[in-house]
Amino acid sequence: MVHAVMKKEYLKVYAAIAAIPPGRVASYGAIAARAGLPGRARLVGRLLGEVPDGMKLPWFRVLRSSGQIAMPPGSRGFREQCRLLRAEGIEVKNGRVPLARFGLDADVDRELWGLK
Repeated sequence: MVHAVMKKEYLKVYAAIAAIPPGRVASYGAIAARAGLPGRARLVGRLLGEVPDGMKLPWFRVLRSSGQIAMPPGSRGFREQCRLLRAEGIEVKNGRVPLARFGLDADVDRELWGLK
């Protein structure tokens, strides 16, 4: 896939992933919504598997809507994702991240609802 011929919507997805700050995570669905493609979570997953050569993305910050890592438990990718998340101070327990604490919108939720 070449950047010059890449669909605009794909670039928006990649930009939304790139914008996840260190120490935060986002779900596939949240990324799709932020890219202006609500309901296209599977597209986000597909595009993560097709990242163009040379494009650096914080892929490991994207999780299922439950906070669960999407890769099979125990796989090399699963272990690497856990390692990278923990290196940023993100809590991972049994392959799951508490989105109320580490999700992209966690501060808003905490402010509005008093979540800890």
